[in-house]
Amino acid sequence: MAPEARIKSFLKNSATALCAGLVVLASFSLGAEAARRHYRSHHHHAPEVAAIPPRALPYPQLPLPFEIPGAQYLPLAWADVKGWSDDDHLAAYKTFRASCRSINAQTSAPEPKALSGSLSEPCRAAKSLEPTDDASAKTFFEENFSPVHISRLGEPDGFVTGYYEPVLEGSRMQTDIYNVPVYRRPSNLFVRGFNQASVSLPNKGPVYRKIGRRKLVPYYDRGEIEDGKIAGRGLEIAWLKDPTDLLFAQIQGSARIKFEDGSTIRLNYDSYNGYPYTAVGRILIERGIIPKEEMSMQKIREWMAQNPDGARELRRQNRSYIFFHEVNLSDKDEAVGAQGIPLTAGRSIAVDKSLHVYGTPFFIEGELPIESDRARTPFHRLMIAQDTGSAIIGPARADLYFGAGAEAGRVSGRLRHPMHFVMLVPKSLDPNVRAARLPVPDPRPSEKIARLFPQAPAAKPVASAATSGKDETVAVASPVPLPAPRPVIEPVREPRRPMKTRSHQQ
Repeated sequence: MAPEARIKSFLKNSATALCAGLVVLASFSLGAEAARRHYRSHHHHAPEVAAIPPRALPYPQLPLPFEIPGAQYLPLAWADVKGWSDDDHLAAYKTFRASCRSINAQTSAPEPKALSGSLSEPCRAAKSLEPTDDASAKTFFEENFSPVHISRLGEPDGFVTGYYEPVLEGSRMQTDIYNVPVYRRPSNLFVRGFNQASVSLPNKGPVYRKIGRRKLVPYYDRGEIEDGKIAGRGLEIAWLKDPTDLLFAQIQGSARIKFEDGSTIRLNYDSYNGYPYTAVGRILIERGIIPKEEMSMQKIREWMAQNPDGARELRRQNRSYIFFHEVNLSDKDEAVGAQGIPLTAGRSIAVDKSLHVYGTPFFIEGELPIESDRARTPFHRLMIAQDTGSAIIGPARADLYFGAGAEAGRVSGRLRHPMHFVMLVPKSLDPNVRAARLPVPDPRPSEKIARLFPQAPAAKPVASAATSGKDETVAVASPVPLPAPRPVIEPVREPRRPMKTRSHQQ
């Protein structure tokens, strides 16, 4: 065949093959598109995969006997509670039964706390019991409660302070002598979740000043209130001589005000302005004005009386401000605690309400300066939680109530001491009994099984340079090899092609 004929034949065959290939590709693309459309029309969602059933645990998930956040506790025997037999259990029983009246009257759901509603059981037993001597009252507590030593996690003891009800001189009208106002709660004070007409708003959390119908801003602090931000609104309950008297009445949460005509009014905590409490005594210690070992309420009063300008600045460091309301109590009645019942001097305590339930008995043991500043008076007494305070924080923290008047103020003002706390837990929550019901772990594998699954040898202790020549050794683990770093690859830049320009003909 001539060369020209061969070239024409090759070109003809190539063109035929190219057309056939295009037809095949076209048919393949159309088939793939048809398959995709068919899948979309029949499978709108990803196919469902059967859920894997939860794996069964080897042990049932049983609740712990009881749990208090940030606390450690150790079950005890009554014989191990130091000073337990020396207390006046009948007096403690009367205080506990006063709390039971409030517990038995509760109709709402139990609080989500460690003891929850378990106190209702011993309270039902106390309802029909009238002990007349110390022995029978002691038996009641031992038969209905179990002792548990409690403290903050990592600490051996708890901590106590004291409080009392001040008795102050005052006037119903403002005069040149009595010119420090005692305020009731303002109408524009607002707390979320509470009606403005509620009695005794919480002493923690945000508090707002309501402007109009919707706008909320933080309430005035102590300095602004002392400067007269709410003056002249008819909120004054009474007038005092000294702003220091008002400060300490607010710290205690209650007060008795005696007027010149011999009458008396009783004031109790009603609400606060939303700022956290700052202890003025701690500020004086931090500034080096009063040594920590000498700090007391009396020392604070003396310094503030001698330094009026410094006292004004010190008060304003505590931005928290307390508002009061009048309570219908005679001079013979004690102040009312947060549980809503009159307190008992020497038997009522204030606790952290976020952790504990009102009515819980605590046996507090140690030494306190009751008789004088330097006395070490043995103190072992069963106290009942009936009150709270913004400065009382922690599982083993209590404020001991000592009654009303100057002497109670002197005793409570010098208390800042570590003490042993024994919490009385109702028998239904006895940690020993409930712990015995928890399942025990599986037995350890036999020696034969252990040989089939040998463990990696532990690292040998190697003497460190810092402890060479001594008996101390430290275990040094072999270094873990790190992977080789990835190579850095620089991207290759292609040379840019010159742009061609076309000349336009005119």
